[in-house]
Amino acid sequence: MECNMSRVLPLIFIIVGVTCAGIGMVVGLTLGQDTLQPIIAWSAGGAVVGVVASWIIARKVMDA
Repeated sequence: MECNMSRVLPLIFIIVGVTCAGIGMVVGLTLGQDTLQPIIAWSAGGAVVGVVASWIIARKVMDA
């Protein structure tokens, strides 16, 4: 089962990770932080949330 999850997780992360990173960037820009470092920080934070969300989604898919 772990082998299958390692194949599903990257596929889900391709969609969820990029979406969460984009949401993080929009949040940073909405808050008025429009220089390079805050945008990168907000995007990285969104990507971290995307990793966790992808893992949870992949686990749910594998359990179904």
